[in-house]
Amino acid sequence: MSIYTQPHTSWTHRLTRMMVRPLVGTPVTPNHLTTARLITGLASCAAFAVGDAQWTVWGGVIWLISCLLDRADGELARLGNSSSPFGHLYDTICDLSVNALMFLAIGIGLRTSWLGEAGPLLGLLASAGVLAASILSAKLEAAGAVETKAYVGILGFDFDDALYLFAPAAWFGLFPYILIGAAIGGPFFAILTAVRLRAARVGSRPG
Repeated sequence: MSIYTQPHTSWTHRLTRMMVRPLVGTPVTPNHLTTARLITGLASCAAFAVGDAQWTVWGGVIWLISCLLDRADGELARLGNSSSPFGHLYDTICDLSVNALMFLAIGIGLRTSWLGEAGPLLGLLASAGVLAASILSAKLEAAGAVETKAYVGILGFDFDDALYLFAPAAWFGLFPYILIGAAIGGPFFAILTAVRLRAARVGSRPG
């Protein structure tokens, strides 16, 4: 049995599948959940950007809800057989925007921490790196260069399940270390994915 997580089989997918099953056949659509994901994601970013400990804690709570909604919209679409090209595009744009803005918001909020003015700069670097890596990963998958996803998870966890960890990181004051790691990891994965995409395109050329 493979240790790698197959698409839509992670623990978070299974959890949200159970949560949204009662919504099948109701007026609630996947796009409604995507909109809720966008609103809660932006609200969480706004809370993180304040830089106050209490706001950061609440931002973590809202962020956790937003991450669950991110899984829920796709699960509802699959359960209700209501997937659509627009819904997929809308979901992708919302996810890219919220995930990138989250790092920038954390950096802005950390301007009053020991990181000082480096906080917003690290946030901008992490945000740009994560956004670039996400876009390049989507291109790599669309090119058919990978079997499932650009970066697969293991043991029932998806690669992007790491985003859930930002909630406890907010609660326990770990944002400075998370941001430094993201400012390094984001650009690294962007470069790595760009190299993989270039190699895939070169390898697919005739001759």
